[in-house]
Amino acid sequence: MTYTRMAQLRTPAQFAEHIRRLGLHLDFEVELQAAPESLLAQPYTLATRRGAQVLSNRWCALPMEGWDATTDGRPTELVARRWQRFGQSGAKLVWGCEAVAVRPDGRANPRQLVISAANLAGLAELRQALLQAHAARWPTDDLFIGLQLTHSGRFCRPSAGKQAAARILYRHPLLDRKFGLPEDYPLMTDAEIEHLIEDYVEAARLAYQAGFQFVDVKHCHGYLGHEFLSAVDRPGKYGGSFENRTRFLREITQGIRADVSGLEIGVRLSAFDFIPFKPGADGVGEPEAWSTAGYPYAFGGDGAGTGIDLSEPHRFLDLLESLDIRLVNVTGGSPYYTPHIQRPALFPPSDGYQPPEDPLVGVARQIGVTAALKAQHPGLLLVGSGYSYLQEWLPNVAQEVVRSGKADFVGLGRMLLTYPEMCADVLAGKPLQRKRICRTFSDCTTAPRHGLVSGCYPLDSFYKGRPEAARLQNLKKK
Repeated sequence: MTYTRMAQLRTPAQFAEHIRRLGLHLDFEVELQAAPESLLAQPYTLATRRGAQVLSNRWCALPMEGWDATTDGRPTELVARRWQRFGQSGAKLVWGCEAVAVRPDGRANPRQLVISAANLAGLAELRQALLQAHAARWPTDDLFIGLQLTHSGRFCRPSAGKQAAARILYRHPLLDRKFGLPEDYPLMTDAEIEHLIEDYVEAARLAYQAGFQFVDVKHCHGYLGHEFLSAVDRPGKYGGSFENRTRFLREITQGIRADVSGLEIGVRLSAFDFIPFKPGADGVGEPEAWSTAGYPYAFGGDGAGTGIDLSEPHRFLDLLESLDIRLVNVTGGSPYYTPHIQRPALFPPSDGYQPPEDPLVGVARQIGVTAALKAQHPGLLLVGSGYSYLQEWLPNVAQEVVRSGKADFVGLGRMLLTYPEMCADVLAGKPLQRKRICRTFSDCTTAPRHGLVSGCYPLDSFYKGRPEAARLQNLKKK
């Protein structure tokens, strides 16, 4: 399928006409403002357990899953370089920095960071590198840095060259088949979940020791926290009812508050999900076949498989407010089975499918869902995701989003791999550096899928010059 490339939309009129043709509700502002007048430079005051924390702009650096730590989960120079770029971005909210596994067997790849007493010094050094990179240009007293804590659940792959070591909460007819799990594959027991909760609390304690101001208890993208929310068929105290499906989060929160009272808690949430997609005969993504009435495994879904019902996500945010969790990063779907709704892109990763919709539709969907949640939960700090595909028009949309209160912060992920200074350039009123803008080539996903270190190979000269670049090109040709 052929879609208009964002780089071809050179004028506001062309961008507006493209939005109109797609029938989207997506607003943007033609004139960008520089700081201090810019809405993106408007300060936000967050009430924390240690007092008021002022964040002096509305940019947020989003967490990513690295594939470049040591095999025992320690940081390397490649990891440090990425964290330094978070600091160079100028974003005052750094959401979790990176997906860090709370135990070695919970990693999604064998080179993912792991938090442990043995690795604590390295994580503290990473945070310090981020701070120093930021301090080279800006003050740091208005910088708020978190660490994302994760367990990868059914997508665990902690050892190189071996099959996935999935930990699942319930039998998912489509995902079990898609990822080769037999019908008798064991479920996590309640006792195992209780032990994992203790691991999360210990990880939070270590994060606090390393100097992080908050932890993200990850509930997105198909990983374990997210799977709890769709465990409608699971028996026992961690499945079935909404109360049981959120018990994992409540018990982690209770443990952190008892053990590390000065630490803030955030949640990155897939607020909606679709039925798994697969490549069709023409390579374009299409929903997996589902024969029974109603698809029950999409948290935030309407049962049709590709529709949205925010009733339970609103209820989840009500729960967060009752737990005094104010930090929420909204995303959707999963990179493993619905990448087109999770990270809209024109070019899919090697194990994906061609986008079944113009990627701008996916951007508008995420912005719309975040706006709907924010409207009913004005007291929460909400960060939006899915903006990178906007490319040159990202600042124009971001400025309108903040002005209209559709989100409090605009989050950037893969854009920061190649162009970390985008946030700072926008605030300074500088023209964007077009050659550094992420074009969603998805090499930052394709490379790790084949065991190569993560990075932007098409646009970052540092990765262009590495030997992995040639290997990646050969893999893509095949």
